[in-house]
Amino acid sequence: MTTNYLWTPPAVQSLPVRGSDQRLPIHRLFFVGRNYHAHAVEMGRPVDKSVERPFYFTKAPSTLVESGATVAYPPETQNYHFEMELVVAIGKAGFRIAAEHAHEYIYGYACGLDMTRRDLQLVARDKGRPWDLGKDVEQSSVASEIVPMAGTVIDSGAIELSVNGAVKQRSDVDKLIWNIREIIADLSLFYHLQPGDLIYTGTPEGVGAVVPGDKITGSVAGVGSVALTVGAAE
Repeated sequence: MTTNYLWTPPAVQSLPVRGSDQRLPIHRLFFVGRNYHAHAVEMGRPVDKSVERPFYFTKAPSTLVESGATVAYPPETQNYHFEMELVVAIGKAGFRIAAEHAHEYIYGYACGLDMTRRDLQLVARDKGRPWDLGKDVEQSSVASEIVPMAGTVIDSGAIELSVNGAVKQRSDVDKLIWNIREIIADLSLFYHLQPGDLIYTGTPEGVGAVVPGDKITGSVAGVGSVALTVGAAE
């Protein structure tokens, strides 16, 4: 029986998969907050892993755009920031996953950008409000193709971002406060992870603002690269 919708439902969000003509359908987008020490310090919120746990925010899958896109500078901000991240793609369902088994749930990886209305995020943070207007921004979750690396845990590798050819962020995945095994294990205590869930693992220091016309490029060693052009404001 065909369902008779009032209007056409949105298309399934998906990303290309390297070496395949199949695409990976996206389920949810999770983001780890403040997961590099130097970035936590630059945001004025240092992290003490001995007494803290990771924290997360989500974005709607509809915010996802593929690498290479041109997106409009978003409304209601004067401080739109880039954040370069390694992205983990979950490949099978899991709940309360032990860290030593976390690799079994990894399908692959991508390079990602978590674009942020920083001015709105900081106002919300300082008032104890949700971050949605600063983070859950249309066309703000950028991802490259998915690189299949089933069962592989990336523990190190250079991560870098440039704007108009000038390097702004440069670090190594080995500087993650909570590593990939720890992130998957902890997140799975709160959510039943599903195939197609993407986990943006955090950004290193050096975040900053962009303006219309800027070209952003980023890379993670062993994974690939991501690119975005900031278009004119709407």
